[in-house]
Amino acid sequence: MINTNQIARFAVIALLIIGCATVLMPFMAAILFATIICLFTWPLYHRIWLRLGKRDTLAAVVMTMLLLVSLIIPMAYLVFNLADSVAKVFTELGYSLRNIQPLAPAWMRSFPLIGDQISDSWERVAVSHEELMKLLSQYYAPIQKLGLAAAQLVLTGFLQLSLVVFAAFFFYRDGVSLSKSLIAIVRRLGGELGEEMLNLSCNTVKGVMLGIFGTALAQAAVALAGFLIAGAPMPFILACLTFFLSIIPVGPPLVWGSAAVWLYNHGDHGWAIFIALYGFLVISTVDNVLKPILISHSSHLPLLLVLLGVLGGALTFGFVGIFLGPTLLAVGLTLVSHWIALQKRKVHEML
Repeated sequence: MINTNQIARFAVIALLIIGCATVLMPFMAAILFATIICLFTWPLYHRIWLRLGKRDTLAAVVMTMLLLVSLIIPMAYLVFNLADSVAKVFTELGYSLRNIQPLAPAWMRSFPLIGDQISDSWERVAVSHEELMKLLSQYYAPIQKLGLAAAQLVLTGFLQLSLVVFAAFFFYRDGVSLSKSLIAIVRRLGGELGEEMLNLSCNTVKGVMLGIFGTALAQAAVALAGFLIAGAPMPFILACLTFFLSIIPVGPPLVWGSAAVWLYNHGDHGWAIFIALYGFLVISTVDNVLKPILISHSSHLPLLLVLLGVLGGALTFGFVGIFLGPTLLAVGLTLVSHWIALQKRKVHEML
């Protein structure tokens, strides 16, 4: 016989869960990223908590202020200077196009299949103002659309990071009680295996975040030093871009390569060579040397999953998805690998 009261209770609970998920969905990326940030920085919070006499609220305020300084202020600087930076880039681009050499470089014609076409277009643009305007008109709309999308992404990222810092305060303050509740739920649902998976997830998050943020910070620091030494334009903007693009293997070379091209076009050939060598030997080497040291082998992501995590995370969660996507994929990959290893172990034990 069907128990209508039980079905009604299940229906009410399901509707409540769906309603709560719908309300929280716009903020889910910020909540997830705040959780990851708090989990990663919890040892630092615990030391501050002990120094402040085990006062939860005061320690949470101090950690929130540290996040404000390390995340919000650099992002705010990038947002407020983005418009001026884009204007300078277009000014330099216009200057370079007006002073373009009449003959295309010889190495350009050596490109297979497209070398002759590019060289012919170069020479037509160099001698004809109408051809130049025609060429610019073809790419103006896509470039404008791309610029607006980038500006929207950065502005959305600033708002998301602000919400992350706001949510982190409550996670720090109530983190102990929240963790106890989560452990109790996991034990109830998954037993020892669930608790083991939870601990494995926490360790994976710490390893990935240490590798991502540690490498990003180191690359941004050495890049800033190189940009300041070489006299590159907007060194702090370039350093911020290096930080946010460091998660992508080709990200930092795009930044220091563009700086080297700018210096070369302005006659600073020596500094252009310096920044190119510095970028290749120092900035990019940080990623190859430091990241394997900081990130654990169990949470190391293949290059394909890193790229999919960055792109998919950005499309799904916005700016914070750049960091959130690879972290979630690393946790998922680690849990699946661990589960497969457990199943193989059980099969061997049965045999």
